[in-house]
Amino acid sequence: MKDGFRQSMSWLHTWCGLTCGWLLCAIFVAGTLSVFREPITRWMEARPALDATGADAPALVATAVRYLGTNAADARSWIITLPEQSGDALLLSWRTKVGPQQAALDPADGAVLPTPWGRATEGGRHFMAFHYMLHAGIPGFWVVGWIAMCALVALISGVVVHKRIFSDFFTFRPGKGQRSWLDAHNVSAVLALPFLFMIVYTGLTYFYSSYLPLPLQVVYGRDAKAYQRFEADLARAAMAPDATPRIKDAAAPIPDLLQQAIALTGADVQRIVVERPLQENMVVRLLGAKQEHDPEAILALSGMLVYDHAGGKFRQVTRAGAPAHFGAEHVHGVLERLHVAGFGGWGIKWLYFICGLMGCVMIATGTLLFSVKRQKKSMMEFGRCTAVVYRCVEVLNVTAVMGICVACIGFLYANRLIPADFVGRQLLEIQAFFAIWMACLLHAAWRPASRAWNEQLVAAGLLCLGLPLLNWASTGQHLLHYAQRGDWQRGGVELTSLLLGCLFILIWRKR
Repeated sequence: MKDGFRQSMSWLHTWCGLTCGWLLCAIFVAGTLSVFREPITRWMEARPALDATGADAPALVATAVRYLGTNAADARSWIITLPEQSGDALLLSWRTKVGPQQAALDPADGAVLPTPWGRATEGGRHFMAFHYMLHAGIPGFWVVGWIAMCALVALISGVVVHKRIFSDFFTFRPGKGQRSWLDAHNVSAVLALPFLFMIVYTGLTYFYSSYLPLPLQVVYGRDAKAYQRFEADLARAAMAPDATPRIKDAAAPIPDLLQQAIALTGADVQRIVVERPLQENMVVRLLGAKQEHDPEAILALSGMLVYDHAGGKFRQVTRAGAPAHFGAEHVHGVLERLHVAGFGGWGIKWLYFICGLMGCVMIATGTLLFSVKRQKKSMMEFGRCTAVVYRCVEVLNVTAVMGICVACIGFLYANRLIPADFVGRQLLEIQAFFAIWMACLLHAAWRPASRAWNEQLVAAGLLCLGLPLLNWASTGQHLLHYAQRGDWQRGGVELTSLLLGCLFILIWRKR
Protein backbone atom coordinates (compact mmCIF):
# COMPACT_ATOMS: atom_id res chain seq x y z
CA MET A 1 0.00 0.00 0.00
CA LYS A 2 1.49 3.33 -1.00
CA ASP A 3 2.14 6.01 1.64
CA GLY A 4 0.20 8.51 -0.44
CA PHE A 5 -2.96 6.47 -0.19
CA ARG A 6 -2.52 5.96 3.56
CA GLN A 7 -1.96 9.68 4.05
CA SER A 8 -5.13 10.47 2.12
CA MET A 9 -6.99 7.99 4.30
CA SER A 10 -5.51 9.70 7.37
CA TRP A 11 -6.93 13.03 6.23
CA LEU A 12 -10.31 11.42 5.57
CA HIS A 13 -10.30 9.64 8.93
CA THR A 14 -9.34 12.80 10.82
CA TRP A 15 -11.84 15.22 9.34
CA CYS A 16 -14.68 12.76 8.79
CA GLY A 17 -14.27 11.52 12.36
CA LEU A 18 -14.04 15.02 13.79
CA THR A 19 -16.98 16.60 11.98
CA CYS A 20 -19.34 13.70 12.63
CA GLY A 21 -17.77 12.75 15.98
CA TRP A 22 -19.50 15.43 18.06
CA LEU A 23 -23.01 14.41 17.13
CA LEU A 24 -22.01 10.75 16.80
CA CYS A 25 -20.87 10.70 20.42
CA ALA A 26 -24.27 11.96 21.58
CA ILE A 27 -26.02 9.44 19.33
CA PHE A 28 -23.85 6.63 20.71
CA VAL A 29 -24.50 7.64 24.33
CA ALA A 30 -28.26 7.71 23.72
CA GLY A 31 -28.14 4.39 21.86
CA THR A 32 -26.15 2.78 24.66
CA LEU A 33 -28.69 3.91 27.24
CA SER A 34 -31.62 2.84 25.05
CA VAL A 35 -30.47 -0.78 25.39
CA PHE A 36 -32.10 -0.56 28.83
CA ARG A 37 -35.02 1.63 27.80
CA GLU A 38 -37.61 -0.67 29.45
CA PRO A 39 -35.95 -0.56 32.92
CA ILE A 40 -35.40 3.20 32.56
CA THR A 41 -39.07 3.66 31.69
CA ARG A 42 -40.16 1.57 34.70
CA TRP A 43 -37.93 3.64 36.98
CA MET A 44 -39.20 6.94 35.58
CA GLU A 45 -42.85 5.90 35.84
CA ALA A 46 -42.29 5.25 39.57
CA ARG A 47 -45.44 3.21 39.88
CA PRO A 48 -46.05 1.92 43.43
CA ALA A 49 -45.69 -1.84 43.76
CA LEU A 50 -48.89 -3.72 44.60
CA ASP A 51 -48.96 -6.56 47.12
CA ALA A 52 -49.90 -9.38 44.74
CA THR A 53 -50.70 -10.09 41.12
CA GLY A 54 -54.12 -11.38 42.09
CA ALA A 55 -56.27 -13.53 39.81
CA ASP A 56 -55.12 -15.55 36.81
CA ALA A 57 -55.03 -14.09 33.31
CA PRO A 58 -58.56 -15.05 32.14
CA ALA A 59 -60.07 -13.56 35.30
CA LEU A 60 -58.03 -10.38 34.86
CA VAL A 61 -59.19 -10.04 31.26
CA ALA A 62 -62.80 -10.59 32.31
CA THR A 63 -62.39 -7.85 34.94
CA ALA A 64 -60.90 -5.51 32.34
CA VAL A 65 -63.71 -6.21 29.85
CA ARG A 66 -66.37 -5.50 32.47
CA TYR A 67 -64.74 -2.19 33.38
CA LEU A 68 -64.29 -1.13 29.76
CA GLY A 69 -67.79 -2.25 28.84
CA THR A 70 -69.18 0.01 31.55
CA ASN A 71 -66.90 3.03 31.13
CA ALA A 72 -65.77 2.87 27.51
CA ALA A 73 -68.53 1.12 25.57
CA ASP A 74 -68.47 3.74 22.82
CA ALA A 75 -64.67 3.75 22.43
CA ARG A 76 -63.05 3.17 19.05
CA SER A 77 -60.53 0.73 20.50
CA TRP A 78 -59.41 -0.91 23.75
CA ILE A 79 -55.95 -1.93 24.90
CA ILE A 80 -55.59 -4.30 27.86
CA THR A 81 -52.05 -4.79 29.21
CA LEU A 82 -51.68 -7.65 31.68
CA PRO A 83 -49.22 -7.36 34.59
CA GLU A 84 -45.70 -8.11 33.40
CA GLN A 85 -44.20 -8.65 36.86
CA SER A 86 -45.44 -9.30 40.35
CA GLY A 87 -46.69 -6.03 41.79
CA ASP A 88 -47.70 -4.50 38.46
CA ALA A 89 -51.18 -3.16 37.83
CA LEU A 90 -53.68 -4.16 35.15
CA LEU A 91 -53.42 -1.28 32.68
CA LEU A 92 -56.28 -0.20 30.43
CA SER A 93 -56.41 2.40 27.70
CA TRP A 94 -59.02 3.34 25.15
CA ARG A 95 -59.52 5.93 22.47
CA THR A 96 -62.64 8.04 22.06
CA LYS A 97 -63.54 11.09 20.00
CA VAL A 98 -62.17 13.25 22.81
CA GLY A 99 -58.80 11.50 22.82
CA PRO A 100 -56.90 8.71 24.60
CA GLN A 101 -58.00 7.69 28.10
CA GLN A 102 -56.30 5.48 30.68
CA ALA A 103 -57.09 3.55 33.84
CA ALA A 104 -55.34 1.08 36.14
CA LEU A 105 -56.90 -1.73 38.19
CA ASP A 106 -55.55 -3.63 41.16
CA PRO A 107 -55.13 -7.27 40.00
CA ALA A 108 -56.02 -8.53 43.47
CA ASP A 109 -59.59 -7.20 43.63
CA GLY A 110 -60.17 -5.14 40.50
CA ALA A 111 -60.23 -1.87 42.44
CA VAL A 112 -59.64 1.27 40.42
CA LEU A 113 -56.25 2.79 41.21
CA PRO A 114 -55.50 6.53 41.27
CA THR A 115 -55.13 8.19 37.87
CA PRO A 116 -52.59 8.64 36.49
CA TRP A 117 -51.02 5.47 37.82
CA GLY A 118 -47.39 6.48 38.06
CA ARG A 119 -45.73 9.42 36.39
CA ALA A 120 -46.48 10.31 32.79
CA THR A 121 -43.11 10.19 31.09
CA GLU A 122 -41.38 9.54 27.80
CA GLY A 123 -39.02 7.28 29.74
CA GLY A 124 -36.33 5.33 27.95
CA ARG A 125 -38.11 5.94 24.65
CA HIS A 126 -36.57 9.43 24.75
CA PHE A 127 -33.08 7.99 24.33
CA MET A 128 -34.25 5.72 21.51
CA ALA A 129 -35.98 8.58 19.67
CA PHE A 130 -32.96 10.85 20.08
CA HIS A 131 -30.72 8.01 18.92
CA TYR A 132 -32.32 7.66 15.49
CA MET A 133 -33.94 11.04 14.79
CA LEU A 134 -32.66 13.57 17.39
CA HIS A 135 -36.28 14.50 18.22
CA ALA A 136 -36.15 16.53 15.00
CA GLY A 137 -38.58 14.63 12.79
CA ILE A 138 -37.65 13.72 9.23
CA PRO A 139 -34.68 16.16 9.02
CA GLY A 140 -33.20 14.59 12.16
CA PHE A 141 -33.78 11.15 10.72
CA TRP A 142 -31.73 12.00 7.63
CA VAL A 143 -29.01 13.73 9.68
CA VAL A 144 -28.54 10.57 11.76
CA GLY A 145 -28.34 8.53 8.56
CA TRP A 146 -25.63 10.83 7.22
CA ILE A 147 -23.72 10.67 10.52
CA ALA A 148 -23.92 6.86 10.48
CA MET A 149 -22.50 6.77 6.95
CA CYS A 150 -19.66 9.09 8.00
CA ALA A 151 -19.00 6.82 10.98
CA LEU A 152 -18.73 3.82 8.67
CA VAL A 153 -16.25 5.72 6.49
CA ALA A 154 -14.26 6.73 9.57
CA LEU A 155 -14.10 3.12 10.78
CA ILE A 156 -12.89 1.78 7.44
CA SER A 157 -10.34 4.56 6.95
CA GLY A 158 -9.19 4.11 10.53
CA VAL A 159 -8.36 0.46 9.91
CA VAL A 160 -6.40 1.50 6.80
CA VAL A 161 -4.52 4.27 8.60
CA HIS A 162 -3.44 2.27 11.64
CA LYS A 163 -1.28 -0.36 10.00
CA ARG A 164 -0.13 -1.59 13.42
CA ILE A 165 -3.58 -1.37 14.95
CA PHE A 166 -3.60 -4.86 16.42
CA SER A 167 -0.06 -4.64 17.81
CA ASP A 168 -0.88 -1.22 19.28
CA PHE A 169 -3.86 -2.83 20.98
CA PHE A 170 -1.49 -4.51 23.45
CA THR A 171 0.37 -1.25 24.16
CA PHE A 172 -0.91 1.44 26.51
CA ARG A 173 1.41 4.14 27.78
CA PRO A 174 -0.29 6.25 30.45
CA GLY A 175 0.93 9.72 31.27
CA LYS A 176 2.48 10.26 27.83
CA GLY A 177 0.18 13.01 26.59
CA GLN A 178 -0.71 12.64 22.93
CA ARG A 179 0.67 9.09 22.82
CA SER A 180 -1.64 8.05 25.68
CA TRP A 181 -4.71 9.48 23.93
CA LEU A 182 -3.81 7.61 20.73
CA ASP A 183 -3.28 4.37 22.70
CA ALA A 184 -6.67 4.78 24.40
CA HIS A 185 -8.26 5.45 21.02
CA ASN A 186 -6.67 2.33 19.50
CA VAL A 187 -7.45 0.03 22.43
CA SER A 188 -11.12 1.01 22.66
CA ALA A 189 -11.49 0.85 18.87
CA VAL A 190 -9.90 -2.58 18.39
CA LEU A 191 -11.58 -4.13 21.41
CA ALA A 192 -15.03 -3.13 20.15
CA LEU A 193 -14.25 -3.14 16.40
CA PRO A 194 -16.58 -6.03 15.40
CA PHE A 195 -19.37 -4.51 17.48
CA LEU A 196 -18.82 -1.04 16.03
CA PHE A 197 -18.93 -2.26 12.43
CA MET A 198 -22.03 -4.32 13.18
CA ILE A 199 -23.91 -1.59 15.03
CA VAL A 200 -23.23 1.12 12.42
CA TYR A 201 -24.04 -1.13 9.46
CA THR A 202 -27.24 -2.54 10.99
CA GLY A 203 -28.24 0.99 11.95
CA LEU A 204 -28.13 1.95 8.29
CA THR A 205 -29.92 -1.20 7.11
CA TYR A 206 -32.59 -0.79 9.78
CA PHE A 207 -34.17 1.97 7.66
CA TYR A 208 -33.05 0.71 4.27
CA SER A 209 -36.45 1.27 2.70
CA SER A 210 -36.25 4.97 3.60
CA TYR A 211 -32.62 5.53 2.65
CA LEU A 212 -32.95 3.51 -0.60
CA PRO A 213 -36.63 3.83 -1.59
CA LEU A 214 -36.32 3.49 -5.38
CA PRO A 215 -36.12 -0.36 -5.58
CA LEU A 216 -39.29 -0.69 -3.50
CA GLN A 217 -41.06 1.98 -5.51
CA VAL A 218 -40.26 0.16 -8.76
CA VAL A 219 -41.83 -3.07 -7.46
CA TYR A 220 -44.66 -1.78 -5.26
CA GLY A 221 -45.42 1.63 -6.71
CA ARG A 222 -45.42 5.10 -5.18
CA ASP A 223 -48.93 5.30 -3.73
CA ALA A 224 -49.78 5.52 -0.01
CA LYS A 225 -50.32 1.77 0.39
CA ALA A 226 -47.13 0.65 -1.36
CA TYR A 227 -45.25 0.06 1.88
CA GLN A 228 -48.19 -1.89 3.32
CA ARG A 229 -48.07 -4.26 0.35
CA PHE A 230 -44.34 -4.68 0.88
CA GLU A 231 -44.83 -5.46 4.59
CA ALA A 232 -47.62 -7.93 3.75
CA ASP A 233 -45.31 -9.82 1.41
CA LEU A 234 -42.66 -9.99 4.10
CA ALA A 235 -45.08 -11.13 6.80
CA ARG A 236 -46.62 -14.08 4.93
CA ALA A 237 -49.03 -14.51 7.81
CA ALA A 238 -50.15 -18.03 8.62
CA MET A 239 -53.88 -18.41 8.20
CA ALA A 240 -55.70 -20.64 10.64
CA PRO A 241 -58.77 -22.73 9.82
CA ASP A 242 -62.19 -21.98 11.25
CA ALA A 243 -61.16 -23.05 14.73
CA THR A 244 -64.02 -21.52 16.66
CA PRO A 245 -67.75 -21.19 16.09
CA ARG A 246 -69.32 -17.80 15.92
CA ILE A 247 -70.24 -16.32 19.30
CA LYS A 248 -73.13 -13.88 19.37
CA ASP A 249 -72.10 -12.04 22.56
CA ALA A 250 -69.33 -9.68 21.50
CA ALA A 251 -67.89 -9.40 25.01
CA ALA A 252 -67.75 -13.15 25.67
CA PRO A 253 -64.97 -14.18 23.25
CA ILE A 254 -62.31 -11.90 24.68
CA PRO A 255 -61.57 -13.82 27.92
CA ASP A 256 -62.34 -17.16 26.23
CA LEU A 257 -59.78 -16.53 23.49
CA LEU A 258 -56.95 -16.38 25.99
CA GLN A 259 -56.45 -20.12 26.43
CA GLN A 260 -56.79 -20.72 22.70
CA ALA A 261 -54.15 -18.07 22.02
CA ILE A 262 -51.73 -19.75 24.43
CA ALA A 263 -52.32 -23.15 22.83
CA LEU A 264 -52.03 -21.92 19.24
CA THR A 265 -49.13 -19.47 19.64
CA GLY A 266 -47.17 -21.25 22.38
CA ALA A 267 -46.73 -18.09 24.45
CA ASP A 268 -48.48 -16.20 27.23
CA VAL A 269 -50.55 -13.21 26.22
CA GLN A 270 -49.21 -9.82 27.31
CA ARG A 271 -51.51 -7.37 25.52
CA ILE A 272 -54.98 -7.45 23.97
CA VAL A 273 -56.04 -4.88 21.37
CA VAL A 274 -59.72 -4.68 20.50
CA GLU A 275 -60.87 -2.73 17.46
CA ARG A 276 -64.51 -1.59 17.35
CA PRO A 277 -65.28 -3.23 20.73
CA LEU A 278 -68.72 -4.77 21.37
CA GLN A 279 -69.71 -4.44 17.73
CA GLU A 280 -70.47 -7.12 15.15
CA ASN A 281 -67.33 -6.30 13.15
CA MET A 282 -65.08 -6.39 16.21
CA VAL A 283 -61.47 -7.60 15.73
CA VAL A 284 -59.43 -8.88 18.67
CA ARG A 285 -55.62 -9.06 18.57
CA LEU A 286 -53.91 -11.06 21.31
CA LEU A 287 -50.19 -10.29 21.42
CA GLY A 288 -47.73 -12.53 23.20
CA ALA A 289 -44.98 -11.49 25.57
CA LYS A 290 -41.67 -10.57 24.00
CA GLN A 291 -39.52 -13.57 23.15
CA GLU A 292 -36.23 -11.66 23.29
CA HIS A 293 -35.05 -13.68 26.29
CA ASP A 294 -34.85 -16.86 24.21
CA PRO A 295 -31.09 -17.58 24.15
CA GLU A 296 -31.35 -20.12 21.36
CA ALA A 297 -32.73 -17.97 18.55
CA ILE A 298 -31.64 -14.59 17.29
CA LEU A 299 -34.98 -14.26 15.50
CA ALA A 300 -37.72 -15.27 17.92
CA LEU A 301 -41.13 -13.96 16.93
CA SER A 302 -43.73 -12.89 19.45
CA GLY A 303 -46.94 -14.89 19.33
CA MET A 304 -50.02 -13.23 17.85
CA LEU A 305 -53.61 -14.31 17.32
CA VAL A 306 -56.17 -12.22 15.40
CA TYR A 307 -59.85 -13.08 15.88
CA ASP A 308 -62.48 -11.76 13.48
CA HIS A 309 -65.80 -11.68 15.32
CA ALA A 310 -67.82 -11.02 12.16
CA GLY A 311 -66.62 -14.25 10.59
CA GLY A 312 -66.37 -16.14 13.86
CA LYS A 313 -62.87 -17.40 13.04
CA PHE A 314 -59.18 -16.70 13.43
CA ARG A 315 -57.83 -14.40 10.77
CA GLN A 316 -54.16 -14.89 11.63
CA VAL A 317 -52.03 -17.04 13.92
CA THR A 318 -48.31 -16.44 14.42
CA ARG A 319 -46.55 -19.00 16.57
CA ALA A 320 -43.98 -17.69 19.04
CA GLY A 321 -40.33 -18.59 18.72
CA ALA A 322 -37.97 -19.06 15.81
CA PRO A 323 -39.53 -19.57 12.36
CA ALA A 324 -39.59 -23.16 11.12
CA HIS A 325 -37.74 -22.18 7.95
CA PHE A 326 -35.40 -19.21 7.59
CA GLY A 327 -36.06 -17.28 4.39
CA ALA A 328 -35.13 -14.03 2.72
CA GLU A 329 -38.05 -12.29 4.43
CA HIS A 330 -36.35 -12.88 7.79
CA VAL A 331 -33.03 -11.21 6.93
CA HIS A 332 -34.16 -7.72 7.85
CA GLY A 333 -35.66 -8.96 11.10
CA VAL A 334 -32.32 -10.48 12.07
CA LEU A 335 -30.51 -7.21 11.29
CA GLU A 336 -33.03 -5.29 13.37
CA ARG A 337 -32.57 -7.60 16.36
CA LEU A 338 -28.80 -7.39 16.01
CA HIS A 339 -29.04 -3.62 16.27
CA VAL A 340 -31.42 -3.41 19.23
CA ALA A 341 -30.05 -6.41 21.21
CA GLY A 342 -33.41 -8.13 20.77
CA PHE A 343 -32.08 -11.60 21.61
CA GLY A 344 -30.07 -13.43 24.24
CA GLY A 345 -31.63 -11.84 27.31
CA TRP A 346 -29.95 -9.56 29.81
CA GLY A 347 -26.48 -10.96 29.16
CA ILE A 348 -26.50 -9.66 25.59
CA LYS A 349 -27.94 -6.34 26.74
CA TRP A 350 -25.08 -5.86 29.19
CA LEU A 351 -22.58 -6.85 26.49
CA TYR A 352 -24.09 -4.22 24.16
CA PHE A 353 -24.02 -1.66 26.97
CA ILE A 354 -20.33 -2.26 27.70
CA CYS A 355 -19.41 -2.27 24.00
CA GLY A 356 -21.44 0.90 23.52
CA LEU A 357 -19.47 2.58 26.31
CA MET A 358 -16.23 1.52 24.61
CA GLY A 359 -17.55 3.00 21.38
CA CYS A 360 -18.20 6.27 23.23
CA VAL A 361 -14.63 6.17 24.57
CA MET A 362 -13.30 5.61 21.05
CA ILE A 363 -15.24 8.58 19.67
CA ALA A 364 -14.35 10.82 22.62
CA THR A 365 -10.64 10.04 22.52
CA GLY A 366 -10.63 10.54 18.75
CA THR A 367 -12.08 14.04 19.00
CA LEU A 368 -9.78 14.89 21.92
CA LEU A 369 -6.74 13.64 20.03
CA PHE A 370 -7.32 16.32 17.39
CA SER A 371 -7.11 19.09 20.01
CA VAL A 372 -4.13 17.55 21.82
CA LYS A 373 -2.12 17.35 18.59
CA ARG A 374 -2.87 20.95 17.65
CA GLN A 375 -2.07 22.29 21.12
CA LYS A 376 1.56 21.33 20.54
CA LYS A 377 1.86 22.22 16.88
CA SER A 378 -0.65 24.30 15.00
CA MET A 379 -0.90 23.47 11.32
CA MET A 380 -2.60 26.80 10.51
CA GLU A 381 -5.16 25.08 8.29
CA PHE A 382 -7.56 28.02 8.61
CA GLY A 383 -5.16 30.96 8.39
CA ARG A 384 -5.98 33.79 10.80
CA CYS A 385 -9.07 31.96 12.02
CA THR A 386 -7.14 28.87 13.07
CA ALA A 387 -7.07 29.76 16.79
CA VAL A 388 -10.81 30.49 16.77
CA VAL A 389 -11.54 27.20 15.00
CA TYR A 390 -9.43 25.27 17.50
CA ARG A 391 -11.24 26.98 20.39
CA CYS A 392 -14.60 26.01 18.87
CA VAL A 393 -13.35 22.43 18.56
CA GLU A 394 -12.45 22.41 22.27
CA VAL A 395 -15.87 23.75 23.23
CA LEU A 396 -17.68 21.21 21.08
CA ASN A 397 -15.50 18.41 22.46
CA VAL A 398 -16.53 19.20 26.03
CA THR A 399 -20.18 19.58 25.06
CA ALA A 400 -20.32 16.41 22.95
CA VAL A 401 -18.53 14.18 25.47
CA MET A 402 -19.42 15.47 28.94
CA GLY A 403 -22.32 17.76 28.13
CA ILE A 404 -24.42 14.92 26.75
CA CYS A 405 -23.69 12.87 29.90
CA VAL A 406 -24.83 15.73 32.14
CA ALA A 407 -27.94 16.20 29.97
CA CYS A 408 -28.84 12.49 30.17
CA ILE A 409 -28.64 12.33 33.95
CA GLY A 410 -30.38 15.71 34.08
CA PHE A 411 -33.26 14.17 32.11
CA LEU A 412 -33.77 11.68 34.95
CA TYR A 413 -33.61 14.50 37.49
CA ALA A 414 -36.27 16.43 35.57
CA ASN A 415 -38.53 13.39 35.82
CA ARG A 416 -38.39 13.53 39.62
CA LEU A 417 -38.41 17.33 40.02
CA ILE A 418 -41.36 18.11 37.73
CA PRO A 419 -44.62 17.65 39.68
CA ALA A 420 -46.25 14.28 38.98
CA ASP A 421 -49.60 15.87 38.07
CA PHE A 422 -48.11 18.51 35.76
CA VAL A 423 -49.85 18.55 32.38
CA GLY A 424 -47.51 17.87 29.48
CA ARG A 425 -44.64 16.76 31.67
CA GLN A 426 -43.33 14.34 29.00
CA LEU A 427 -42.52 17.24 26.67
CA LEU A 428 -41.10 19.28 29.54
CA GLU A 429 -38.68 16.45 30.39
CA ILE A 430 -37.35 16.45 26.83
CA GLN A 431 -37.10 20.24 26.83
CA ALA A 432 -35.13 20.04 30.08
CA PHE A 433 -32.73 17.58 28.42
CA PHE A 434 -31.96 19.99 25.58
CA ALA A 435 -31.83 22.99 27.92
CA ILE A 436 -29.22 21.29 30.13
CA TRP A 437 -27.20 20.31 27.07
CA MET A 438 -27.29 23.90 25.82
CA ALA A 439 -26.23 25.11 29.28
CA CYS A 440 -23.23 22.76 29.07
CA LEU A 441 -22.33 24.29 25.69
CA LEU A 442 -22.45 27.81 27.14
CA HIS A 443 -20.45 26.69 30.16
CA ALA A 444 -17.77 25.14 27.94
CA ALA A 445 -17.56 28.37 25.91
CA TRP A 446 -17.30 30.49 29.06
CA ARG A 447 -14.69 28.49 30.98
CA PRO A 448 -11.17 27.46 29.92
CA ALA A 449 -11.14 24.00 28.36
CA SER A 450 -9.36 22.21 31.24
CA ARG A 451 -11.68 23.69 33.86
CA ALA A 452 -14.76 23.00 31.75
CA TRP A 453 -13.77 19.34 31.52
CA ASN A 454 -13.21 19.06 35.26
CA GLU A 455 -16.36 20.92 36.26
CA GLN A 456 -18.64 18.95 33.96
CA LEU A 457 -17.00 15.68 35.06
CA VAL A 458 -17.72 16.56 38.67
CA ALA A 459 -21.26 17.66 37.81
CA ALA A 460 -22.01 14.39 36.03
CA GLY A 461 -20.47 12.34 38.84
CA LEU A 462 -22.34 14.12 41.63
CA LEU A 463 -25.63 13.98 39.75
CA CYS A 464 -25.24 10.22 39.19
CA LEU A 465 -24.36 9.62 42.84
CA GLY A 466 -27.26 11.78 44.03
CA LEU A 467 -29.93 10.15 41.84
CA PRO A 468 -30.92 7.43 44.39
CA LEU A 469 -31.27 10.11 47.10
CA LEU A 470 -33.51 12.21 44.87
CA ASN A 471 -35.65 9.18 44.08
CA TRP A 472 -36.05 8.37 47.78
CA ALA A 473 -36.92 11.99 48.64
CA SER A 474 -39.45 12.44 45.81
CA THR A 475 -41.19 9.05 45.66
CA GLY A 476 -40.23 7.17 48.84
CA GLN A 477 -38.77 4.39 46.70
CA HIS A 478 -35.14 3.37 47.09
CA LEU A 479 -32.63 0.67 46.26
CA LEU A 480 -33.40 -1.44 49.32
CA HIS A 481 -37.10 -1.25 48.48
CA TYR A 482 -36.41 -2.56 44.97
CA ALA A 483 -34.15 -5.33 46.28
CA GLN A 484 -36.75 -6.52 48.78
CA ARG A 485 -39.33 -6.87 46.02
CA GLY A 486 -36.89 -8.40 43.54
CA ASP A 487 -37.39 -5.48 41.15
CA TRP A 488 -33.89 -5.52 39.70
CA GLN A 489 -34.89 -3.55 36.64
CA ARG A 490 -35.48 -0.37 38.62
CA GLY A 491 -32.78 -1.29 41.11
CA GLY A 492 -30.34 -1.81 38.25
CA VAL A 493 -30.96 1.75 37.04
CA GLU A 494 -29.82 3.15 40.38
CA LEU A 495 -26.88 0.74 40.71
CA THR A 496 -25.68 1.70 37.23
CA SER A 497 -26.06 5.37 38.11
CA LEU A 498 -23.88 4.88 41.20
CA LEU A 499 -21.22 3.00 39.21
CA LEU A 500 -21.12 5.67 36.50
CA GLY A 501 -20.94 8.38 39.15
CA CYS A 502 -17.90 6.70 40.74
CA LEU A 503 -16.33 6.36 37.27
CA PHE A 504 -16.77 10.07 36.50
CA ILE A 505 -15.28 11.08 39.86
CA LEU A 506 -12.35 8.69 39.33
CA ILE A 507 -11.62 10.18 35.91
CA TRP A 508 -11.74 13.65 37.43
CA ARG A 509 -9.26 12.65 40.13
CA LYS A 510 -6.90 11.15 37.56
CA ARG A 511 -6.88 14.22 35.30
